Amino acid sequence: MSLSGKRVLLIVSGGIAAFKALELIRLLRKSGCAVTCVLTRGGAQFVTPLSLQALSEHKVYTDLFSLTDESEMGHIQLSRSADLVVVAPASADILAKMAAGLADDLASTVLLATDKRVLVAPAMNVRMWGHAATRANMVTLAARGVSVVGPDEGAMACNEFGAGRLSEPPAILAAIEALLCAPKPLAGKHALVTSGPTHEPIDPVRYIANRSSGKQGHAIAAALAALGARVTLVSGPVSVPDPAGVKIVRIETAAEMLAACQAALPADIAVFAAAVADWRVASAAQQKMKKTPGGAPPALELTPNPDILATIAAAGPARPGLVVGFAAETHDLIAHAQDKRRRKNADWIVANDVSPATGIMGGSENEILLITAAGEEPWPRLAKDEVAARIAARIAEALA
Repeated sequence: MSLSGKRVLLIVSGGIAAFKALELIRLLRKSGCAVTCVLTRGGAQFVTPLSLQALSEHKVYTDLFSLTDESEMGHIQLSRSADLVVVAPASADILAKMAAGLADDLASTVLLATDKRVLVAPAMNVRMWGHAATRANMVTLAARGVSVVGPDEGAMACNEFGAGRLSEPPAILAAIEALLCAPKPLAGKHALVTSGPTHEPIDPVRYIANRSSGKQGHAIAAALAALGARVTLVSGPVSVPDPAGVKIVRIETAAEMLAACQAALPADIAVFAAAVADWRVASAAQQKMKKTPGGAPPALELTPNPDILATIAAAGPARPGLVVGFAAETHDLIAHAQDKRRRKNADWIVANDVSPATGIMGGSENEILLITAAGEEPWPRLAKDEVAARIAARIAEALA
């Protein structure tokens, strides 16, 4: 793999491991990669701007409010002029700023403004790395499509031992090569993905919904984009972050989701991961329904929602080349999933057991059974982003 002609923006944050950034720059330059550096105030306690500039052969940026720097290359242009943004070392502080969306210095502002892929190489004390706040921040960043290399386990400068050491520069270089030089098997393909629940109104303040978090659908959208697909993500109301590099269409009801999916066609791939409400109230109240003392609860007349999977998967010129549905079941998983694939004309069904004891609905892990015309393929329990990566890889294989 060659990085020749690629451009990396390297953010060096505070920590004793900052000295390894010098070796990383040397390796990147040897690979033909152009490197521009942003040095934080903490990072400058360990390495100097002159050292970074001498190795990168480019100006080093440090100050958000520098009139000279802003006239030469404003922080917005700086955030978008590279092919990849790398944070090495990534301290607990800068990871927390990224997760919270803070922009109180040049480095955090660049990270908030960038529209490019981001790779972080964490480095910190073992207890800081294991702290619940850092773990939560890493989950948030992963959901946004931020890539991670390391940290490694070993002895640290604070005389403790454990996970938290910055990965060695060759390993960080390999991660950069994987992101910038990896083949994009879905380049030129358009993928339609649905995610999250739908909210079906009862009155202006109440609705029918389900427990879907959108984590799996959003992860699939990010994984397809990482393989080069142009992705349209039609999402119901969720609290998970938007994946980077995809077009987001926000909806609330099943009818709105179907209309958005139809508007997104044609597509080569369609993955229906949303947990769409099967029914809606036939006639939602225009005013908030009030209860009266001793009064009976209102009777809700339900009517079926449109079947989005069956509609898009129906035979015809507008049908995507590969249609993948989801089946969330609490019993008879295989039988229900196989029946759903046949009835709705889907190519694949991703089936999972969402019984309360599994913790899958709304959780961070999934255990699926892939149903195809060839049969059933059980997968082990994995993090939802790993499931998404496997699904995206299988889609790429199927379309090769």
